[in-house]
Amino acid sequence: MMLFSQARGLPVLTLAEADEIGVVKSLTVDAPSGVVTHVRVRGRYSRRESALPWGALHAVGPDAVLVRSAAAPSDVPPHRELPGLRILTETGTELGRVQDVVFEPETGRIEAVRTAHGDLPADYMLGAGDYALVVRAG
Repeated sequence: MMLFSQARGLPVLTLAEADEIGVVKSLTVDAPSGVVTHVRVRGRYSRRESALPWGALHAVGPDAVLVRSAAAPSDVPPHRELPGLRILTETGTELGRVQDVVFEPETGRIEAVRTAHGDLPADYMLGAGDYALVVRAG
């Protein structure tokens, strides 16, 4: 298991040439399906950002992210930064804020959303927007 906070800042390297194309800035999640869909990369020599689909990754480890291809996809979903986002149940009860996200680095599957009150299972996530992460009431 790995945390979003552990992935942030990892160097992103091409598999064939070991060229560093940038560092992980954040991870994009599809909340209803509970998976990481894209890795947002900030360029090494510029502040330009790109999004790599999870399927373009070869491996995510504690020291680096290896990509098969650095080509940007044509269709990139909107990004919602989960850490720091409010958590609301579908009935409107506030459960605090997302402190971190636990995910499986081999598959991108989200295991849990970490809060100050404990972990919420990923299958509780219903959707994420600019205002909040909406989860099942229980």
